Order: sequence, then structure tokens, then C-alpha cells
Amino acid sequence: MSQRDAGWGAGPSERYEELADRFRPVFAEIRATAVERDRTRGLPHAEIGWLKEAGFTTLRLPVEAGGHGASLPELFNLLIELSQADSNVTNALRAHFGFTEDVLGSTAPDWRARWIARIAAGETVGSGVSETGAAKVGQFDTVVRRRGADLVVSGKKFYTTGSLFADYIHLSADDEDGAAIVAAVPTRAPGVEIVDDWDGFGQALTASGTIRLDDVVLAPELIKPDPDRFPYAMAFFQLVHLATLAGIGRAAAEDVGRLVAERTRIYSHGNAGRTADDPQILAVVGRVRGNAYAAGAVALKAAESLQRASELHRDAVCQGVEATGEAERATALADVEVNQAVTVVTNLVLEATTILFDALGASAVKHGLGLDRYWRNARTIASHNPRIYRDRIVGAFAVNGTEPPRQYRVGSA
Repeated sequence: MSQRDAGWGAGPSERYEELADRFRPVFAEIRATAVERDRTRGLPHAEIGWLKEAGFTTLRLPVEAGGHGASLPELFNLLIELSQADSNVTNALRAHFGFTEDVLGSTAPDWRARWIARIAAGETVGSGVSETGAAKVGQFDTVVRRRGADLVVSGKKFYTTGSLFADYIHLSADDEDGAAIVAAVPTRAPGVEIVDDWDGFGQALTASGTIRLDDVVLAPELIKPDPDRFPYAMAFFQLVHLATLAGIGRAAAEDVGRLVAERTRIYSHGNAGRTADDPQILAVVGRVRGNAYAAGAVALKAAESLQRASELHRDAVCQGVEATGEAERATALADVEVNQAVTVVTNLVLEATTILFDALGASAVKHGLGLDRYWRNARTIASHNPRIYRDRIVGAFAVNGTEPPRQYRVGSA
């Protein structure tokens, strides 16, 4: 069934349905196992493997390089659909799609060509940026040191989402002088230990736990020539979360609609002889669905702003020149649009995943249905990069013209 026929609106391009149809059978398989995996903590190794086999991880690569040439709105719409199936899987691939943007926007031709080939071959990248140690904001306890002729890295990372399923870890570290180093570390390299110790009550299957690095040798080709991220990185990574939330909302809406249609028991103080005819119940279902629709529409609108920033910066890379003022402005406005969307989308989905229980009886809280995972997952995603700061950032832009910060870092004061 097309997205339009399902009532979620047309996709972001004329070819979207054709593109999405390639992956919908895989999404359906992933959704079929989602409740049981959530209940038993079954990590989605197989599910991510299915997506790799289908070419999902190459979406943003040019067609001539072995990808699908997907625009950012197309990518984010597909991430909404994947999140309908299982938001854990989307989160586990977030770092990979961000690394792909780094590759496509790199000003180092050899490095770019090498990594495009690796991604086209199905190799994937997980996260190794965040730490929970004592390092100050903007610094890392993970350090790259010279040892003879080699560079070696040691340290400890947390929130390493997706790395357990990936071929490489996108690592951020400092060198001995405090300068930034970014590298892609093979997950199976000697000295790398990935531990599944993430114990959050939501997004429990993302393997967002610990990585320990003990004198891991870094080959020169694994070090990114320029440690800076792609210009619209902060907006991109936050928008992945918003697309994930929108997908959770759609899944919750579809489940509550189906369960109300199947329900045979009624309350004596209800409004109809059949739950499916009770106007108060129908109003709840409609509210859940409306929230999900709005969340998706807002997320996809923000994706258009990222596409503009991406195209302008990519043009500069292709021409071998510095980004123009127009490109810088487009990036700042993409940050504004995503920040404007954060509180709205979050509130819509948190409400939807809470009130859906009002349309059902006590049986809706049984583990076998897994309806609680929608709120747990949404609440966990909403706790990343705290939303409480977003309205202030947007207000500063609206009142004083202050551009949003380009990077968010966590650490000791």
C-alpha cells in the first residue's frame, strides 16, 4: 500500500513510491519481529543485515557509485517508514547515515572515493563519539598517541549506538596536544571491545553502550583528513530523531486503530453496542493519528531545508571552493527549522503514545501487545540533546537574529 493510500500523504518526490517499494517487504519483516525482540532483548543483527542486503545503507550514494541517489527528504521519509517497523533499527543506523554525509561532503578526493566504495560494498559505521568520563566540554579522554611508527588510540566511549552491528566505529578523540582526531576504527581490530551494557528503558536494542579501546593501531587511511563534520550535521542528526518519532507515532496509530476494530468487549457506560462505533473511542484514535500525521509532515518539511544546505555545500565541494555565504545561511536556517520542530514533534508523539491506551481496555497493557514500547522509545529519543533548550535557541534567532550553535558537546563544566 502506498503512503498516500494509507492516509499519510504523498511522498517527497514523484519517484518516492517506487523507491520505497524496494524496502517495504524488509520493513514488514522487521515489524513482524519487533514486539518479540523488545520483550526478549533480541538485538536486530539479522534485521540490519536484511537492510544491508537490500541496499538500504547505500541510499545516499550516487547511482553511478552503487547507491540510489536518494535526496534527504526521500531518506527521512524512508526513515519514518523504517521507524514504523522498529525505531531501534533506525537509531542503530543513524551514525552510518551521518558518516555517509561526511563522506559525500568531504573535500579530500581520495578519502571520499575510498569510503564511497566501502559503503557501496555494504560496509556500515556506528557511533563512537560520546563519553561519560571527566573530560571537559569539547574535549575527550580518548587519546591518539604516537608509539614508534604507529598511531594508537586508547579510551572509553558510551552511547555507541549501532557500533555492535557495524564494520567500523566513527571515533572522535584528541591527540596528545589536544587537537581533534576523527577516525573510522574497524570493530574487529585488536584492542576493540564493544559491550552491550545499555540499560535504558527505551530504545533498548540499539546497543548504545560501552566501547573500550586499548592501544588500537590506526592506519593512516582510517584517519579523516579534516576532523570537522559536514556543515549541517547537527540538524541532520536531530532530524533523524524526529523522523524516528514520527514513525513511532504512525505505528502507534495503526496499532490502536486495528485493536479498536478487533475489540468485541464494551463498557456498560459507553456510547455504542460496538467499540468501533463509540464516538469517544473514535475521537481518541483520530487524535493519535492526527498527531502522527502532523509529526511526519513537520519532519519532512524540515528535511527540505537540509536538502537546500546539502546542495549548496556539495556544489562548493565539486568546484573545490569555500562554501558561499548563501550556503552558510542555508545551513543556519536548516538548524533553525529543525530546532523549531523538536518540541512540536516530541509533544505530538509523546501525547499520541500516551492517550492511545484511552481507546482500549486494561488488556492493552499486556506485554504481548508491546504497546508500552512506543512511549518508552519516544521518551528515550526525546531525552537526547534535551528539547528544553530548543525553544530558547529559536527565540534567540527570532528576536536577536542569533544563529543556532553548530555543535553540541557534553562534558564536565
